[in-house]
Amino acid sequence: MAGERGPGFAAGARSRPGKRLPEPELESEQPFLLQGAAPGRSEASDSGLSDSEESVFSGLEDSDSDSSEDSSGTGKTPEEPQAGSHSLRTEAAGSTPGQDEYAEDSSDEEDIRNTVGNVPLEWYADFPHVGYDLDGQRIYKPLRTRDELDQFLDKMDDPDYWRTVRDRSTGQDVRLTDEQVALVRRLQRGQFGDVGFKPYEPAVDFFSGDIMIHPVTNRPADKRSFIPSLVEKEKVSRMVHAIKMGWIQPRRPRDTAPSYYDLWAQEDPNAILGRHKMHVPAPKLALPGHAESYNPPPEYLLSEEERLAWEQQEPSERKLPFLPHKFPSLRAVPAYGRFIQERFERCLDLYLCPRQRKMRVNVDPEDLIPKLPRPRDLQPFPTCQALIYKGHSELVRCLSVSPGGQWLASGSDDGSVRLWEVATARCMRTVPLGAVVRSVAWNPNPAICLVAVAVEDAVVLLNPALGDRLVVSNTDQQLAAFSPPEEQAVQPTQWLEATAEERQEGLRLRICHSKPVTQVTWHGRGDYLAVVLATPGHTQVLIHQVSRRRSQSPFRRSHGQVQCVAFHPARPFLLVASQRSVRLYHLLRQELTKKLMPNCKWVSSLAVHPGGDNIICGSYDSKLVWFDLDLSTRPYKVLRHHKKALRSVAFHPRYPLFASGSDDGSVIVCHGMVYNDLLQNPLLVPVKVLKGHVLTRGLGVLDVAFHPTQPWLISAGADGTLRLFT
Repeated sequence: MAGERGPGFAAGARSRPGKRLPEPELESEQPFLLQGAAPGRSEASDSGLSDSEESVFSGLEDSDSDSSEDSSGTGKTPEEPQAGSHSLRTEAAGSTPGQDEYAEDSSDEEDIRNTVGNVPLEWYADFPHVGYDLDGQRIYKPLRTRDELDQFLDKMDDPDYWRTVRDRSTGQDVRLTDEQVALVRRLQRGQFGDVGFKPYEPAVDFFSGDIMIHPVTNRPADKRSFIPSLVEKEKVSRMVHAIKMGWIQPRRPRDTAPSYYDLWAQEDPNAILGRHKMHVPAPKLALPGHAESYNPPPEYLLSEEERLAWEQQEPSERKLPFLPHKFPSLRAVPAYGRFIQERFERCLDLYLCPRQRKMRVNVDPEDLIPKLPRPRDLQPFPTCQALIYKGHSELVRCLSVSPGGQWLASGSDDGSVRLWEVATARCMRTVPLGAVVRSVAWNPNPAICLVAVAVEDAVVLLNPALGDRLVVSNTDQQLAAFSPPEEQAVQPTQWLEATAEERQEGLRLRICHSKPVTQVTWHGRGDYLAVVLATPGHTQVLIHQVSRRRSQSPFRRSHGQVQCVAFHPARPFLLVASQRSVRLYHLLRQELTKKLMPNCKWVSSLAVHPGGDNIICGSYDSKLVWFDLDLSTRPYKVLRHHKKALRSVAFHPRYPLFASGSDDGSVIVCHGMVYNDLLQNPLLVPVKVLKGHVLTRGLGVLDVAFHPTQPWLISAGADGTLRLFT
């Protein structure tokens, strides 16, 4: 390029841009440029391309760098037109087409062409310049002090912002022309860059479709087309030798038949299925029997009633999944309707069912029975009937023993409460109440002589006047010392003093309710008693305080029909037994602590162990359920010794004994040892079956209670008697 432009251009290019040359050189340089045009033309004509055309292909058509150098070399500015410049341009324009276009250029723009070469511009990322111009001077990056806000304002104000791009080689902002924008859009649409290019021009058929009688070329055939190839002969010999040595195996024909695999035929022990060490092969289908035959025996064919019963059964309950049919010949048998479904279920069984060999151990059945201690080692417990308490004319529903163990109270359907001496079976007193006595409870406090009796819709507090006279008089004094408050609070019950005639019979107080009372039970301290009413709703359970003559309903909503309640012996807990569950409530916190699920159809009775951590429940479906409160809300042990409904259960206050009375007329006494070691489970052993009551109207034993100090048991039966077992 330098040779094409001539020495004059080189001299002009070496001059500093912006500096003017001395005036005398201008006169000598002008003819020199004209003289140097001829060799430029000859060299350009030899190369076939002029400098202007070459600059177009090199992408430098818009730089106008040579003109700027030339103008700077001449030292002229646009304001200083030179004499004779017009004649020079006309002479240059009238010269031959091969003349150097850089010989004279009037523009004074500096040549900022980046001549750094094929060098990645990332190398200049940490430098203030971006490359070098033709003089070898650095091209400095433009100062970019514009932030994003300035760019946004330019984007909003400048209408040509969308066609402005940044030149990475110079760092300048270049505005694209309309032709360049159109070129970019054509390339984005996948079109050709040249507008005049036609990609779908008609094809030129160079050879005609007619058969020619003369060959296209008249070249004679080569000699090698008649001689066997020596190269191919050598290749074939090598392949034959490789086949003989066994290095190349011949291709076997592929078997087109589909291949099926048995998943359980051979299993790798290291595979996924190998973790089943005791793996069992897939079970085979049962062979068809007579019912599957197309001509079954007559006894296998179902009658009309059997067919209707078969259709009404659940599919899982049917003995046969199909109806046996009889056909005259095998040709008349239709397709089986459930074939696809049975195949699918069989595949599901093979795929989803885990098969594992169950290790059957030959065990003596006697060894499976737990080793329980012998009953003689668990004495004392009641073994025989000692006394019979006779006097009631109807069935005896309830009984209660005094805390000292000397007296016994019993309630019957004959409308009376009888007080007995336990040791002699002598009836000390009979208190007529005029209605069925549902429940009797002796106050557990030895310093108070009171018996609570549930009669119809009232609870009667009775002073039996038995035992120590000082205790009897103190009880009356405590009841008489009550002074009613000034403002009577609204209560669900009504407290009434006994009349003079009733006081002669021993009655002291009457607590009237709105519904019949089914059970009454005392708190361990003897001041509170809980009653159960035969009414639906949240007022089924009421708690009475005798000293302050106050009643309250502890629950706001009902959880089913309440059967019985019991106070915890040591903690402020109230146990409420409904038909299907037993709930444990904390009276101080007023919240539900536990809900026990006995898995019984109907809970009938409830008893709490003296330690407080175990509970037994009796049910009408002849189950006795033992709960360990520290263990779980599910039963620890379910005993099914009775054959009929359980009516009553009881714990002994001192000995590890509990008993259950049933409608089968028997009382079963069990040894129930609760250990102080929390890791040791309770030991439950049935030790004795006590019989003696006579079944009356399908009822047997209605209530049981232990003696507070002796291993004795007292039972009340439907035959109108009470029996003492010692």
